[in-house]
Amino acid sequence: MATLNVSLPDEMRTWIDEQVKTGKFANASDYIRDLVRRNQSEREAISLALIEGELSGKSDKNVLDIIQAKKTRASE
Repeated sequence: MATLNVSLPDEMRTWIDEQVKTGKFANASDYIRDLVRRNQSEREAISLALIEGELSGKSDKNVLDIIQAKKTRASE
């Protein structure tokens, strides 16, 4: 396994230590690995969604129509 030294502001280090204290993570490295795994999953999900969108075909709506429809649904 490779190692990586990272400099963080004190506030971030405190945050990481607090996450470890919850018991969900064994140590700071475990927490950082979890963040990286989640980021990888998010990127994969975004890529798949973009591919799905491209394959779904062309829409007759323009961007403003889509935004307006979303606003209308949100206000209902």
